[in-house]
Amino acid sequence: MENRMKQFRQEKGISQEKMAEMLGVSRQTIISIERGRYNPSLPLAIQIARCFETIVEKVFFIEEE
Repeated sequence: MENRMKQFRQEKGISQEKMAEMLGVSRQTIISIERGRYNPSLPLAIQIARCFETIVEKVFFIEEE
């Protein structure tokens, strides 16, 4: 699964540390999600989308071939 989390986060001017704090996770979790090494749970993905005032599908997507 691909994501645009870093792009959304930077557009909003939110640091990785602040994002982690807002979501109640570690900064390492944010880094892992942004690098595509970790897929968040559905509740966490929904929380992330809400932080960016958008829907989950705009943040997380499956790359079509």
